[in-house]
Amino acid sequence: MTIREKYTGVSGVEVELEYHDCDDFSVLPLEQCRQVYGVCFCYDEIIIGFGGKKKNWGLIGGTIEKGESVEEAFVREIKEESNMEVLSWKPIGYQKVIDSRDNSFFFQLRVVALVRPYGPFVEDPAGGVTEIKLIDPKKYKEYFNWGAIGERVLERALELQSSL
Repeated sequence: MTIREKYTGVSGVEVELEYHDCDDFSVLPLEQCRQVYGVCFCYDEIIIGFGGKKKNWGLIGGTIEKGESVEEAFVREIKEESNMEVLSWKPIGYQKVIDSRDNSFFFQLRVVALVRPYGPFVEDPAGGVTEIKLIDPKKYKEYFNWGAIGERVLERALELQSSL
């Protein structure tokens, strides 16, 4: 499935988002994969975090650092941003983010994961996430609405949750 949407970021730059379902990220060039975010299930609820540049609620995850695999980045980001341990995970899909000014692009990866707390959330060492919540995944639009792409990501996460 492919979904296309336009989005204007916090910098004011318009980008085209091109979402694709996938079960394996190995077909993507790692050097163009910049971020990995997860629909993380803790029991039957999902974790969302508050903060970031926009100071709003969203999925947790973040930047893939140089030398990291997708899995290493995801596990690190989830621990940092929620104090949760990733027990298992699977790819959901990815979006290609295309800059309307010059057609340059990069990929943002989306995964579904089963997690459990190491202990209470205290703080994100980078300061990006200031609060976390566990919510019913069907009520995510009370916190954020990412259009058709967001709906598809949550739909895929719910489909794959039982196979984790």
